[in-house]
Amino acid sequence: MSAVLTPRLTVTAAAEKFMRRMVRFSEHPAGGFRLTVTPGGCSGYASEFTAEAAPRSGDSELTVNGLRLFLPAESRLLLDGVTVDFAETPTSSGLSFFNPNAAACGCSTSDAAAPPAQVSVSLSSLKRK
Repeated sequence: MSAVLTPRLTVTAAAEKFMRRMVRFSEHPAGGFRLTVTPGGCSGYASEFTAEAAPRSGDSELTVNGLRLFLPAESRLLLDGVTVDFAETPTSSGLSFFNPNAAACGCSTSDAAAPPAQVSVSLSSLKRK
């Protein structure tokens, strides 16, 4: 029998509220929140999530104040020691991740960071769905 790593994961009240709402208004209100995290993005993580009826094969289930959180194996490794938060601004909203052990990313304002890349977007390329 192999042991499953349970990450030392902190979920803020804002993130928990977001996760609960996603599950409550899904097809699986008695299910859980499946969070898949991969390396990438400015915070060091890119994430995808779904509301699921039950954990998938290989997932671990964590309970956060009664909320069922399903984590695949790679996500458990990446989230060890991380704080998951939910941020909402006038232009975007979503989960954010704070890893106290990670190095600064290239978009920080520290002197050692690389200068940020510049991107231009034509307003004509933006379309409403």
